[in-house]
Amino acid sequence: MQKIRRDDEIIVIAGKDKGKRGKVLKVLADDRLVVGGINLVKRHTKPNPMSGV
Repeated sequence: MQKIRRDDEIIVIAGKDKGKRGKVLKVLADDRLVVGGINLVKRHTKPNPMSGV
């Protein structure tokens, strides 16, 4: 089995993002990866009346 390296294209096989594809951005020491475009979370922000619509 080959090692997973930075810039490899991967497919998530488990969890809420199962089936999604992404590129490896960083390999962490404890056998985990940082993958671009996966596990993104939207944050709640207060409405800003000064911003234009």
